[in-house]
Amino acid sequence: MKGVIRSLEVTYLVHATEDPLKIQEAVSRLLGQEARPETEELEGHFGNAIVKARLHLTGADAERGFDKMVAGLPAGVVDEIAADMGAFLDEHSAFFVRLDKQRLVSGSAALGAGDSVRVKVKPRNFLIRGGAVQFYRELLGRG
Repeated sequence: MKGVIRSLEVTYLVHATEDPLKIQEAVSRLLGQEARPETEELEGHFGNAIVKARLHLTGADAERGFDKMVAGLPAGVVDEIAADMGAFLDEHSAFFVRLDKQRLVSGSAALGAGDSVRVKVKPRNFLIRGGAVQFYRELLGRG
């Protein structure tokens, strides 16, 4: 299905001990396109420097990024997401997935919890006819 993704947003934190370029390159590989995020400097609890990075794609760029991300996820991860799809959706039918940041930098993809790269996908809501769960399962190729 083409033209069904309205936007894709990627956010992550870069701690003082991490290389921001490595993370940016990993996100670029994940999405199959150059990732130049907006950044905001924050301060941690102990005064340590933290950078919040946010990349926002819309239209065809969002669509390509989503397709590339799904194609790059291991089949087991896609199956895990599809099996519990409701846990990855919010009340507005947006899809959220958190990927382990360190695994992503090392070249693989796995679901993450704590220190993660968060991907939020917003659909064109008028296209969701059979419900959000079924809609996203079809986008993942598990419908």
